[in-house]
Amino acid sequence: MFNKNLSLVEQAFARISGVEKISTRTPYIITEDFPKLGLLTSLRFLEWVAENPEGVISLPTGKTPEYFIKYTHHILNNWDKPEIREMLKGYGLEGMKKPDLSGLQFVQIDEFYPISPKQHNSFYNYVMEFYIKGFGLDVNRALLINCDEIPLPGGKHYSEIFPDMQIDLSLRYREARSEEEELKKAAIFAIDNWSSGYERKIREKGGIGFFLGGIGPDGHIAFNTRGSDLYSTTRLTQTNFETQAVAAGDLGGIEVSRSRLVITIGQGTITYNPDAVAIIFAAGEAKADIVKASLESEINTVYPATVLQRLPNACFYLTEGAACRLNDSVERYYKNGKWDHRKTERAVIDLCMKLNKFGHHLTLDDLKADPWCSLIPNLSENTVPSVVESMKQKLYRGMKRDENEVIYHTGPHHDDIMLGIMPYTNRQLRSATNDIHFAVMTSGFTAVTNHFLISALEDTLEMIAKDEIQMINYPDFFEKGYAFKWDKDVYHFLDNVAYNNEYEKRRGLCHRLVRNAVVNWKVKNREELVKVITGVVDNLKASYDGSKNPPDIQTYKGMLREFEEELVWAYYGVQVKNVHHLRLGFYKGEIFTENPEKDRDMIPILEQFREIKPTMISLALDPEGSGPDTHYKVLQAIAGAVQEWAKETDLSKLRILGYRNVWYRFHPADADLLIPVSLNSLAVLEKSFAESYLSQVNASFPSFEYDGPFSELTHMTWVKQLKQIQLLLGKNFFYENESALIRATHGLVYIKEMNVDEFVSIARELKKLSEGVAL
Repeated sequence: MFNKNLSLVEQAFARISGVEKISTRTPYIITEDFPKLGLLTSLRFLEWVAENPEGVISLPTGKTPEYFIKYTHHILNNWDKPEIREMLKGYGLEGMKKPDLSGLQFVQIDEFYPISPKQHNSFYNYVMEFYIKGFGLDVNRALLINCDEIPLPGGKHYSEIFPDMQIDLSLRYREARSEEEELKKAAIFAIDNWSSGYERKIREKGGIGFFLGGIGPDGHIAFNTRGSDLYSTTRLTQTNFETQAVAAGDLGGIEVSRSRLVITIGQGTITYNPDAVAIIFAAGEAKADIVKASLESEINTVYPATVLQRLPNACFYLTEGAACRLNDSVERYYKNGKWDHRKTERAVIDLCMKLNKFGHHLTLDDLKADPWCSLIPNLSENTVPSVVESMKQKLYRGMKRDENEVIYHTGPHHDDIMLGIMPYTNRQLRSATNDIHFAVMTSGFTAVTNHFLISALEDTLEMIAKDEIQMINYPDFFEKGYAFKWDKDVYHFLDNVAYNNEYEKRRGLCHRLVRNAVVNWKVKNREELVKVITGVVDNLKASYDGSKNPPDIQTYKGMLREFEEELVWAYYGVQVKNVHHLRLGFYKGEIFTENPEKDRDMIPILEQFREIKPTMISLALDPEGSGPDTHYKVLQAIAGAVQEWAKETDLSKLRILGYRNVWYRFHPADADLLIPVSLNSLAVLEKSFAESYLSQVNASFPSFEYDGPFSELTHMTWVKQLKQIQLLLGKNFFYENESALIRATHGLVYIKEMNVDEFVSIARELKKLSEGVAL
């Protein structure tokens, strides 16, 4: 059953997973979810350290190692407790002596260049905080990438040679055109020499013995992006868009990450030691395609992680979502468990896509020739029509008008509701019988760049100086007047969207920034207002890109995002009082987000349930608990509130609708409602996004899938989803349909509907699995 190179821990987890057949080129182990992924990784690390107490290790940075780090601390700190001893026994480590990490030799995998090691968003800082100090490693035995210590010509600092933090690597190959370029060229070669020395030191240690890394959306390991030489060594190099998009969150926006280079160990570095244990861990369906390509393809430069096929001790650790597109997983899905109609739907729809055939052109021979359709019970000429009919019913349910409902739409971040289900909310808002509320669960301040806020506040100061923010002249404004007419700010702004008056739109934003400043800092007069705003601008200008703002500025940024959310729903006449900003406390902008707490995070939602009494709740449904982990943690908080509310109220008729947006997609077989999207809806989406989410128009934090605003990616997603259903139902079903709504359909939104028990069951399992660590 097991690959002969799997360790005892790996064998135990493989046994638990129930996976009996692995056909990939590199072995893999599937865990139930993100926290269990961390447990597996931690135990394998400790198992290896026990055998190699002075071994050479490379460990990753970012969010993915969260549970690896926490479990490692938890296990070591409670080593002699009965529950830990029992756990170790259960995973094949009975009798193992407590590992001592102090003798390990750490090798930093990569780093942005240039970046100050003092910045909290430098990988050097992360390594020092979580591994050198956190694990008690000897810094003197470590190889680290400290940009301040890489020698440059004339003993200069990188800020003197590259004052704009941009490096032109073409200088490696062309003549310098000035003395300034001569210095920059010499500096590049100095960094190249340092990188070669770093590589030599790693090899002098015998190479890396234990490598743990994530995998990027393009398949990169370390910063070896698509197209990297399979035998590459440590070097200064550029990155690609996918990598820059992921790094944007670390560096303060794509504007910074586009031009920032990296120093990275190479694929040849990682595989230099033939006995190395090399582990790639990945969580979430967003990684499923690249995981499939990396595990099922031959070694090639398009999928960098394929290089691990050279190492007999390499293994991928995956959550179910990350593994879901592997051929093995697809086979297990169809061959294991009870066959239901969803499986039939999935098999037939996927066959349409595979053969690029409309459903009514599929023959019985096509079905019999397909490995999955051939498994459909009672396969016959009626099989495809049954799927066609069930998909039509999902579409008809998605067309049904909601009347006399109290609807509570939730989003983890600002814009999540819009990007998830806006065409659906639009139709609900057309009925005056519905009472509709929009609740954003977190502050969302991390999505506002310093540059955006500086620009807006400088305009505000200028308008104050010109006496164009006249409300501050009212005698009671700073006492109580600021608290009134929040809807007026919104209406003024949208009025000038209609007029196409850019200056007045900006003035509307500045009005709200003034109100927010008075609320946030309890400003008492005009002079103090100017002083506070000037202080914020000075603070932001003195901060590096991607730095963590002080709590008061975090709140202020979040209030700007709240104004944006009010703008988008005001397009439909929704008042500010129906747009709720919960600012749940777990969201603090830390590398590792805290888990929700009952009093702090769940009770505010419960109180809204009690007050509003919704008959329908929508939420972002991430059933694996990975990806943007705010989604997962908001899901936990909402589930806790629903469970508590169910103790007080009969919720048997409560409808809970799960949506996904730019981060995840439902397969149509997993959706229960197909919501028609018209060209009008698509136009409204893009216009309202551009005019409302002011801080997001430039897509400073884009998806790795698309270099542009999320609204455009959402547009593409909805259109692609229609293509899936068109291929099954036929285009003529749409353009010849008696329903004008169907004839006008040019996109689809997929929604999963749950009752309370189904939703709570999903959330309870996640909560159980995430409580293995004392946080």
